[in-house]
Amino acid sequence: MEDLESTAWPPEPIRAERLVLRASEARDRAAFVDLYASPEVHTYLGGPRPRAELEREMPEVPGRRPGHFVVDLDGAMIGQILLRRATGHGRPAAEGKPDLGYLFLPRAWGHGYAAEACAAALGWLSGALPGEPVVLTTQTANTGSMRLAAKLGFTEVERFEAWDAEQWLGIRPPAALG
Repeated sequence: MEDLESTAWPPEPIRAERLVLRASEARDRAAFVDLYASPEVHTYLGGPRPRAELEREMPEVPGRRPGHFVVDLDGAMIGQILLRRATGHGRPAAEGKPDLGYLFLPRAWGHGYAAEACAAALGWLSGALPGEPVVLTTQTANTGSMRLAAKLGFTEVERFEAWDAEQWLGIRPPAALG
């Protein structure tokens, strides 16, 4: 099975209508710290990490690995898209499939950027790993993420309890890609 590690990385920047998906750069470090330290961003992800810890431990160029895109609006990072194999997921329906994750700074919420960026990333993935379904997991309490999953064409596979909350696992069939 082909994997993201076997694709040329980083790819050329992906241009969407208003956004660019690109590899991370040193100039993104402060935005990564803000993203990972944000209580709003991590409401459904177990809470934020302490800013001082992030400042100390964050590499000079964070997120430089296959499947990790910075979402850029007008030259500044507003979020990230993560595409990776779901290994050790614990849910048989997800195991081994490409998994979509995303985080956006609160100032970027409510403008459709997540839908635009995720759709662009999924389009890229359909070319990199053709014919593969994609999975997405979110807390059912995260209504914004649930709406985004539906908009992107994910349908529910199952709900399960993890991390003291009900989780939703959705799948996007290969036909929905591209």
